[in-house]
Amino acid sequence: MASLDSATGQPLPPQAIQRVLYITPRVHVYQIPPLTSNKGYVAATWTNNPPIFTARLRVIETSVPKDDSEQVSNAILLEDGSSGELFAAAPYHHPIVVTQATDSSRFFAVRVVGDGGRKATLGLGFEERSDAFDFGVTLQDARKTLGLDGGNSSNAATSVKQQTKTETPRDYSLKEGQTITINIGDHGAKARESQAASAGQTDAKARILPPPPSTATLKKEMNISETHPFKSDTTRNTTHSIPNAKDLGFDDGEFGEFQ
Repeated sequence: MASLDSATGQPLPPQAIQRVLYITPRVHVYQIPPLTSNKGYVAATWTNNPPIFTARLRVIETSVPKDDSEQVSNAILLEDGSSGELFAAAPYHHPIVVTQATDSSRFFAVRVVGDGGRKATLGLGFEERSDAFDFGVTLQDARKTLGLDGGNSSNAATSVKQQTKTETPRDYSLKEGQTITINIGDHGAKARESQAASAGQTDAKARILPPPPSTATLKKEMNISETHPFKSDTTRNTTHSIPNAKDLGFDDGEFGEFQ
């Protein structure tokens, strides 16, 4: 059995894929007056009257693969929470389909499309701000997928798929006669270079001269030399005694040489 389009009720191609982007069990639907100025919709004018329906809201993405592209569409569905019967649908093909109210972040104006292409604008009211925030984020992601941001109406998913198909695959295999050379000696060469650099640093450290003496050391040595000018000569004299005649080779004998 072929699947049906949730927004239109028409059968979908067998290869079509549908997924739910967002769902909330309770959202209040209001009948709102026509927009009379360009200031936007004011939710305070809706809530004076009770909602006309309380629905389950779903955002559905439908993807239909083709030969060279992929057709992606999104739709906002308002359904009966108990039976799942469709109450209203809004195909999301332009950002203007959903407009946030100017006085509240929980209320939106949605342009729905009925049987025969009839259009109407309904007000949506979320009970929780977090649900309204998630709804806005989902629509933002949908605009990126459809390429609706920045005024670009082209389908982003289609363009990406076409670009992938048009790219020519590259052949990285080796042709006949080609070889691969692997050099595994780099680590040894780097180690030798490191050792040579370390040896050079050691030799440089060995050739470094000691620092010159300080001024205080020089002054101390000068003071010692001025106080004892002949200290070194006296030390030499006391160390080496004057030789006597016997040491020089003279022998007087018993009575002496000149007696």
